[in-house]
Amino acid sequence: MQCNILLVNKYIKPERMLLTLRVPGSRLCLGQQRRRLLASSVAEEAKKQSTQHPLQLEIKGHSYPTDSWTNVTPKILSYLGLNKHLQRDHPLSIMRQRIVNYFYGAYRNQRGNPLFSVYDQLSPVVTVQQNFDNLLIPSDHVSRQKSDCYYVNREHLLRAHTTAHQVELISGGLDNFLVVGEVYRRDEIDSTHYPVFHQADAVRLVTKDKLFERNPGLELFEETWSGSLADPKRILPSSKCMDQTKQPCHTLEAVKLMEHEMKHVLVGLTKDLFGPRIKYRWVDTYFPFTQPSWELEIFFKDNWLEVLGCGIMRHEILQKAGVHQSIGYAFGVGLERLAMILFDIPDIRLFWSNDSGFLSQFSEQDLQNLPKYKAISHYPQCSNDLSFWLPTNVEIDAGFSANDFYDLVRTIAGDVVEQISLVDKFKHPKTGKSSLCFRIVYRHMERTLTQAEVNEIHKHIADASVETFNVQIR
Repeated sequence: MQCNILLVNKYIKPERMLLTLRVPGSRLCLGQQRRRLLASSVAEEAKKQSTQHPLQLEIKGHSYPTDSWTNVTPKILSYLGLNKHLQRDHPLSIMRQRIVNYFYGAYRNQRGNPLFSVYDQLSPVVTVQQNFDNLLIPSDHVSRQKSDCYYVNREHLLRAHTTAHQVELISGGLDNFLVVGEVYRRDEIDSTHYPVFHQADAVRLVTKDKLFERNPGLELFEETWSGSLADPKRILPSSKCMDQTKQPCHTLEAVKLMEHEMKHVLVGLTKDLFGPRIKYRWVDTYFPFTQPSWELEIFFKDNWLEVLGCGIMRHEILQKAGVHQSIGYAFGVGLERLAMILFDIPDIRLFWSNDSGFLSQFSEQDLQNLPKYKAISHYPQCSNDLSFWLPTNVEIDAGFSANDFYDLVRTIAGDVVEQISLVDKFKHPKTGKSSLCFRIVYRHMERTLTQAEVNEIHKHIADASVETFNVQIR
């Protein structure tokens, strides 16, 4: 039979990723020494790549100089081009196709052709202007921090949302489009968070003639609004507007008509996915790039779950794109969030599995009948704690980023890590030094890990923490 032992890191050379042993009629386990050598080589390679950046990064045929902002790792770059949302019979591809099919049916022109165009292979490397400035995200907003994003350099990053492409597509003359692709965020580690996930964004713009087809006497904009970005009544990017019912430029009639259309379409999408009897509710919220803004929640398994965010697009964004006489709505939804609910998938790491036992459960031949995921098998957890003293004068909540630590762990251990939690904080009353204790839960998706393997990986995480963060292991 063939026994495949998968190493914990996916970005090392392919010939080092898979060790195949052929043992007729029996099961073969590697000896402890061989396991330690394998774990050691992976961890050393990972540590070397995570702590050093070349002078240039080659990404999708383009060269980018690195600088002090560069924090993207080879592990994260290895996800570029995998395009799980385009992989046939993959649950994320099924979600993408369901959403696309719904919008194709909901909006058609007079000849019966779909109004919406779809862009699902745009480069994930975007500029800071695309990801933040064009969307009116304040310069001091937490989402811009290095601890939250994967920066290629000071001017470029891996997109944190597919909304980053709005201005460029609108500038190109598009007024009805969907953008689908992977996004990248530094985040905690558990069964529902992963540094790479997938989003679908939609934008719809309409002119006065289209919106008020049956009421030609109505207007998109207030008479008192000058139409200039210099208008003193415009919404400042660095603050929320006091009036959450509408933007100062829009008439109430225009906003209410767009709101009605948007909510009608998105409730229709929700019922198409979850069934006609699904309970839902709208919750007022705030996004820098839409106003007013809402989240749509559904009542599922005795809980209210957020499924998407949406709102009336800020007019400043349209003006940046060269559009002055239209009003628009936008919405965004996470594909993993939908798929985990609809397919009953318990762990977000499964979306990156190439195991045939997982992938064979899904098919695009029947998009309307979605199967429930059946667990391949349940492998046991191994849990180890890691405690360390922070450097002198470094406080627990300032100067040390937990996301930096999570990223280091991901780089060394890959998807073997199921969850990390901060279980203890301590400040010594005499020395004033601060201590943190993280509990790391290890579980392989495709085989049982031995405690010896876990201990070896855990040791390399500890060693890398000392080298990277100048901490002292307790």
